[in-house]
Amino acid sequence: MARLTALAGGIAVVLAVTAVPVMAHEHPSGITDLVTPAVVRVEAVSHVEITLLDHIGVLRHVERSYDFPFGAGTGTVVSPDGTIVTLRRVVDNPDDVAVLAANKIFAEHHDVKIPQDDEKHGLSDDLLDRHLRDCYPPKSDTATCIIDVTTEITVFPNVSPPSEDGFEVKLVEAGPDPDSPAVLAPVTPVVGSVGMPTAPLADKVPDQEGSPTSVAGFLGRPGPEVGHTVEIAHLGKGGAAGDGGRPFADPEEKVDEQVKMGGLADKGMAGAPVIGDKDGHVIGLLVGGGKDGRMIGVREITAVLAEAKVVPRRGAIDTAFEAALTRYHTKYYTEAAPGFQRVLELYPGNVVAAELLKTSLAKRGGPEDQGTRKAASTAAAPTPLWPFLVAAGILFLAAGGGAYLLWRRRAPDLEAAPPEPPAAGPAFDDGANQTVVVRRSQSFPVVPQQQQVMTASDPAIKYCTSCGMRLGPAHRFCGYCGHPSET
Repeated sequence: MARLTALAGGIAVVLAVTAVPVMAHEHPSGITDLVTPAVVRVEAVSHVEITLLDHIGVLRHVERSYDFPFGAGTGTVVSPDGTIVTLRRVVDNPDDVAVLAANKIFAEHHDVKIPQDDEKHGLSDDLLDRHLRDCYPPKSDTATCIIDVTTEITVFPNVSPPSEDGFEVKLVEAGPDPDSPAVLAPVTPVVGSVGMPTAPLADKVPDQEGSPTSVAGFLGRPGPEVGHTVEIAHLGKGGAAGDGGRPFADPEEKVDEQVKMGGLADKGMAGAPVIGDKDGHVIGLLVGGGKDGRMIGVREITAVLAEAKVVPRRGAIDTAFEAALTRYHTKYYTEAAPGFQRVLELYPGNVVAAELLKTSLAKRGGPEDQGTRKAASTAAAPTPLWPFLVAAGILFLAAGGGAYLLWRRRAPDLEAAPPEPPAAGPAFDDGANQTVVVRRSQSFPVVPQQQQVMTASDPAIKYCTSCGMRLGPAHRFCGYCGHPSET
C-alpha cells in the first residue's frame, strides 16, 4: 500500500511539473549590444598659443594660435560619471608641438623656408638664425617666443541626434607605452542624474586559442552617416608580457585577421573594446596598426584604473537596458519594448536602444513574438485536465488495491475465530405471564443457563419461575434475578 501510494504521488508530481510552461530564459551569448552604447569617439588636439617677439628693426608682437590634431580613436565608458578607457597614444601627443609652432610662426612671419616638423633647424642668415634658436623652448631670458601648449581631448558619445561639440575630458592616468591603457575623466560633470551607459569588464581573457571576439568602435565622428562598426576576430596564440599584446588569428585561415585589425586601428578603432563571445563583456582593447593588430588584456585595463583610483561600475541605465536586451534576444518583443522605452527616458538619444525599440515595436504581436505566441496558445488551449485525471485515477486504484490487500490479510483471522454464543434471554414457564425484570446495579458472574424441568417425582426441588434458577428450601427470593418464590 505504501509503495503504491508513493509511486502514484511521484507520477502525479512529474505530470504536474511537465504541465507547467518553463519561464526561465538564459542570457544569450555574444551580445555586443551590451557594450556598443558605451563606445565613444575620442579626438585629441594640441592647442598652441605663441607670441613671436620680433625686435629686428621695429619691435613687434606677432600672435598666433595653432591646433595640431594628433589623436583619434575609440574609447569605452566604464563608469556612469563618464570615466573612459582608451590608449595613451590617442590622447598623449609624442611630438614637440612647441618646436613645431616655432618653426611655423617663424616661417610665416619672416617668409623663410623652415621644415614644418618638430625638429630644431638653422638658417643661413646669422641674425635670423639666432632669433630662431631663441624662439625654441625652453624659455629663457632672451627668448623671442612665448609659447603655451594645452591638450584638448573631446569625446563624442554614441547618441542620436549626434553631439556636434561633444564634451571635454582630461587625462587622469596612463601607462608608460603608447599602446598602454589611459584613463580619461570629464572636465565638467556629465549632465543627467543617472549618467552615461557603461560597458561591463570581464574578469579575464579567454585562454583558448581561436576564441571568437567582436571589436566595436568608430571609423569617424558619430553622425547620420557614421555609426559604430563591429568586426569579428579570433584570439591567436601568445600575448605574454613583453609581446606587445595578444595577436588575432583566424582558425580557418581564410582571413589574415592581424592585418585586418591593424588596418581598423589605423582608421580610428585604436583603443576599441574587444568583446568576448561568452557573455558580451570587454576582455581587452585593440592596439597596434599597419599589418599588426593586437589586443591588450583586461588586467592591464584594471591595473591602470586602480592607479587612477577609479572603480568601474554599472548604473541604472545599464540595469534597465540589460533587462530589456535579454527579453529582446529571447524574442519576447512585447515585453522588450517598454524596457527600451524606459532606457530612452533615462538616457535620451541612446542609438542602440532606439534601434532595438524600433525593431521590437515592428515585431510586437507578430509570429516571431514569443510572448504573443505563448498568450495565444494559452487562450486557445488551456491547461489540459487529462494529467490530473490520470493522477487521480492512479491514486484511486492505489487506494482500492491497498484496501483489498488489507481485507485479504484480515480474512483468515476472521474465519478462525469461533462464533459468539447468542445472548441469553429470560426464560419463562409454559403459561407464565411475562414480567418486567429488575436487575441489580452490581454485576454478577455469568452462570450458564440451563432450562430445568420440574417433575412430580421430586416435589421438594423448587425453581425460579422467572429465570429457572434452582432455589433452596428456605429461599424466598431468587438469588440470581431477585424474583419472589411462589411458596
